[in-house]
This record gives sequence, structure tokens and C-alpha cells, in this order.
Amino acid sequence: YARLLFRYLILSLPLSFSQCLLLSPTPRSLRVLSVLQDSRTLSAWRMSGKQNRNLLKASEFSGLAVLHQSRRDQVLESCRAHSESSRKRRVLTPDDLKHLVVDEDHQLLYCYVPKVACTNWKRVMMVLTGRGNDPMEIPSNEAHLSANLKTLNQYSIADINHRLKHYLKFLFVREPFERLVSAYRNKFTLKYNSSFHKRFGTRIVRRYRKNATADALLSGADVQFREFAEYLADPLTARDGPLNEHWQTVYQLCHPCHIHYDLVGKYETLEEDAGFLLRLAGVGDGVRFPTYAKSTRTTDAMAAAFFGNISTAQQAHIYRLYRQDFLLFNYSQPAYLRLE
Repeated sequence: YARLLFRYLILSLPLSFSQCLLLSPTPRSLRVLSVLQDSRTLSAWRMSGKQNRNLLKASEFSGLAVLHQSRRDQVLESCRAHSESSRKRRVLTPDDLKHLVVDEDHQLLYCYVPKVACTNWKRVMMVLTGRGNDPMEIPSNEAHLSANLKTLNQYSIADINHRLKHYLKFLFVREPFERLVSAYRNKFTLKYNSSFHKRFGTRIVRRYRKNATADALLSGADVQFREFAEYLADPLTARDGPLNEHWQTVYQLCHPCHIHYDLVGKYETLEEDAGFLLRLAGVGDGVRFPTYAKSTRTTDAMAAAFFGNISTAQQAHIYRLYRQDFLLFNYSQPAYLRLE
């Protein structure tokens, strides 16, 4: 009932999100076309919204439905502005969809974003797809095993299109610099992440540290945030290939200007948004989103402290790198930034 009600509400909400996403198969890719409704269809949708205003008010979902509509509107308007200012045309391939986890039973598509509670969301998706009973009983390493969750890129073009059109699509986002600092803290300051130290730390030390010791060059275990910032700001990094998913932008990971998500949850309102999503999925009280350790989370004050240790030029470059995420998801430019 909840899922049917939500889809009914979506059709009766304002038309600023009235674009349809069509993905047409081509030999090797998904071609994205944005199709506006004709005036007669728009009028019919507006009428439907007026006719069902009482249902919206009576529903327990009405307040949150309006909030999430405003978030979708923000994404749509930012995408329109970006499209008008950019000459590049983007064509999605199945490989672009590897972050979208599929739940067939509840008809859900979840685009996971590292450092935005994605471990717990993957645990929840495992339970929803019959791979466990309690999310917190699933070890974190199992949640990240690719074999435990099916992703959209594993389907045929026709099946991808069907799911994008009919399934409930959601993602969770976070203030971009808090997410970035959280990724740095987790991947470069904790001893157990030796794989990241070897893969990225050694490269960063070699490129950006003068008179690096032999041990630092070998282990890459003591990367400083200013060195990490220099790595992100260096044009050579972009030429190396896409950024690692832990510090890649949501814009590049989830393609919100091509895939129209029904729900954009936020880390700052994680528990409320997660509960809302699970009710929409028709799960009820059967599955609860795990609580998270607020004491260890990266805060705005922490981000400000880390950014205070890098140059104005580095701050400006990193802001440009993540600017689209700030705009898409309505995050303000941090007051601590020095961009002049």
C-alpha cells in the first residue's frame, strides 16, 4: 500500500519534476533522452494534484513527500543549469550503473555512495533480498562483497530500461567536504587500511613529498591532508583516470542528471529519511535501518580544521571539483573556504 501511495503521490506533485527519463538501447550504450510532457499531459497532472490534495494532507507521508519533492526539484533545476552551460553530451553505458544495487522483491534501485552510510544500506539491501535477517548481524566485509548484491550493470539493456522506468530509485548524499574529509580520515589515518596506503598513499608521497623517507615511499601510511588535497588538485590525477569511489563525486557515481531518483536522502537526516524509504518500500517494521555511531562521524568543524591546513588555491580547486554536488543537493558553500 505504501509503495502504491507513494507512486500516486509522485504523479500528483508539482510538475517541475515532470520530465521523463528514457534510455534507448544502442549497440554499446544507453542513450539518454529527456522528454518533456506536452501541455495536455501537464494540465491533466495539475488537475490530478488538485483533486487529490485532501489525500496528501491526510497521508502520514504528506510532509515528507513535499520535502522530497523539493529535493528532486533542486536536482532537476541544477541539472538544467548545468546542461545549458555545458556543451558536452553524456551517454551512459552499463558500466556507469555499477553503483545501483537492485532489489527485485521490493522493486528498489539504490545507488550507493561511499562514506554516506553505504555499509549499513548494503546490509539492509542484503536483508531485503533474502541474504540475512538482521542488518547488524552482517559483517561489514560481507556487505561489500560484490557477490552478495546484484547491480544494475549486470542486466541486459532492455532489463535496465525496465527497472529504471518502474522501480523506486533512491540514493543518500552528504555535505561534500564532510564526506571528503571522512574518506581521508578512514582511508589514510587508520592502520588497517594498508591496501589504500599501498595503492594511493605511496603514489601521493612519491609525487608531493620532498625528501620522503624510504619507509614512507614504501608504505604510504602517513599521507597528510595537504598532500591528499594536492593529489586531488593535480591535473595529472584526472589524467590517471576516474577518482576512487570514496572521493569521487556523487554526480559521477550516480548520474542524477540522467537518472531521476524518486528519493534523495541525506546523511544529516539519515534515520528519518531511511525510515521513510523503508515504509515506502512496503517493509513496515520488518526491517529497521541500523543506528550509527555519531561520536565518530566527521563534522563541519572537523572539515574546517582540515581545510584550514591547505592553500587557498587548493581550496578553490577542490571546491570546483565538488561544486556540482553542492548545487545538486542544496549544500551551501562552506563559510571557512577562502576562494579569493
